[in-house]
Amino acid sequence: MQTTILRKQARQQKGVRGTLNPRKRIAGLGEILWDVFPDGPRFGGAPANFACMAAALSKPFADVFMVGAVGKDDLGQRAISSLVSHDVDVTQVRSADEVTGTVTVHLDSQGKPTYEFAADTAWDNFVCDNAWTDIARSLDLVCFGTLAQRSDRSRDAIQTFVAATSSSAVRIFDINLRPPFYTTETILRSLELANVLKLNDEELPILMQLCGIHGDLHDALGQLQTRYGLQCIAFTRGSDGAVLLRGSELDESVGIPTEVVDTVGAGDAFTAALAMGLLSDEPLHTINRRASRLASYVCSQAGATPQIPEDLRP
Repeated sequence: MQTTILRKQARQQKGVRGTLNPRKRIAGLGEILWDVFPDGPRFGGAPANFACMAAALSKPFADVFMVGAVGKDDLGQRAISSLVSHDVDVTQVRSADEVTGTVTVHLDSQGKPTYEFAADTAWDNFVCDNAWTDIARSLDLVCFGTLAQRSDRSRDAIQTFVAATSSSAVRIFDINLRPPFYTTETILRSLELANVLKLNDEELPILMQLCGIHGDLHDALGQLQTRYGLQCIAFTRGSDGAVLLRGSELDESVGIPTEVVDTVGAGDAFTAALAMGLLSDEPLHTINRRASRLASYVCSQAGATPQIPEDLRP
C-alpha cells in the first residue's frame, strides 16, 4: 500500500521549478558520516557534502538544510559543528542512539576511492516525522541517493520525505551506488520519485541492465528521460567531462586537467553546481562548465568540502 501511494505521488510530481524566486530552500537528505582516511577522519557523506557545497555556492540567496541523523557521540557533535561551519541549517538533523556513521576510505594510485561502511549507524535508523514532512513541503530542491536507503527504516523515511515535496520542487536522485547497499526496487522507486537524475560512467551500465535499456550513451539517456519523466539527466565521466540532457537540449563538456589529490566529494560538488544552475534556469552549457570546473577543483584538494574560490561561484 505504501509503495502504491509513493508511486502515485511520484507520477503527480514530475514538474521542476523554472522561475527564480527569492530565498530558495534546499536540502541534502540521507547519510551523515565520517570518511576515515589513513591520516584521520574527514567529514563526509554524499548528501552532507552536497549540502555544504550548495550552501557555499548559494550564499546568501538560499537556506540549505541537512536532513539526517547522527549519534550522541563525539563524532556526532563534530559532524554538527562541521555542517554549521559550512552555513548548513542543522535543525533537521536528528540525534540517534546508534553511533554516528563512519566509512574507511582506501585510495588507489589515481586517488580513486573504495569504501568500507560501518553497519547499523544513526543514518540507518531515522524516520520521517511531521517536522520533516513540513520541511519537505517547503523545499525548492532536495538531493538524495541510494546509500541511506540500505535499511528499511531510512528507506521508508527518504521515500516519504521526497514524495511530500511540492510539485514544483527539483528532486535530484544522485544515484551514488555503493555495492552491496542497493536493490533494484530501491533504484526504480527513487527514479519514479525524482525529476532529475545524476549518475556516472560506472553506474550507467548497471542502471541500463536493471531497466532493460540498450543502445549508445545518448540513446540510453534519452530512454531514461522518457521512461521516468526526467526533466534533466547529468552523466559524469571523470576526467573525460560530463554530458547534460535537458528536454531535447544536450551539452557535452570535456575534461579539465588537474593534479588529483583525491576524488572524494567531486561528484557531490558537481551535483551542487548542477542544482544551483537548475534553480536559476541557466543555459545548459553554463551549468555543465561550472559544475565540471568545480568537480575538477575538488579533485585537486584534500577532503570533500574545500573552500570554493570566487571564480567558481555562480
